[in-house]
Amino acid sequence: MRLVKTLPFLLSLSAALGSASAWALPNDRDQPIRIQADHAQLDDKKGIATYTGDVIITQGSMMIKGNTVTITRTAGGDIDVVTSVGNLAYFEQQQSAAKPDKMQGYGKTIQYNAPQNRIVLIDRAKVINEGNTTEGEKIVYDTVKQIATAGRGGKVTESRPRIDMVIQPKKKAE
Repeated sequence: MRLVKTLPFLLSLSAALGSASAWALPNDRDQPIRIQADHAQLDDKKGIATYTGDVIITQGSMMIKGNTVTITRTAGGDIDVVTSVGNLAYFEQQQSAAKPDKMQGYGKTIQYNAPQNRIVLIDRAKVINEGNTTEGEKIVYDTVKQIATAGRGGKVTESRPRIDMVIQPKKKAE
C-alpha cells in the first residue's frame, strides 16, 4: 500500500483524535498518535482501519490495547468509533492534571464512541477510577461527566447476574 493513498486517512485520523473533547488532559490533543500492531489494513473508501496483533494505540495519557482494533471515521473524516477486542481489551486515560491516577477500563470488547464521548465495555467489564471499581457484564462510561453505568450485557462469555461496586473511602489530609 502506498503512503500517498493512506496519508490522507492517517492525517484525518490524527486530526480527529486530536480534536475529540473526550481526551481528559488539555495537552493530550497536541500529542502525537502512535499505533503499534503486527498488521494493519486501511480502507480509505470505507473509512475503516483495522489493526491486529497486540495492538497499542497511545496519544498523551490515553492508551487503548487489544488483539484487534478497528477505527471507523465519518464521511467528514472525524473519528466515529474505535472498537478494541481482546482477552481482555484495555483502555486508560488520565482524568486531570491534578490527579495522576488514570481511569482504567477492561472488557472483551471496548467501544469508544467519539461523538458521544462514551466508552462501552462489554463482557467481563470493569472500570477502575480513583480506587473505586465497577464490574459487570456491560459498563457505559461517560468520559466527560466521569459517570459509569453498569448492567446486563446480552451475549457474554461469563454471566454476572449482579453488579459489583467497591467504593474506597476518601483519604484524609494529614
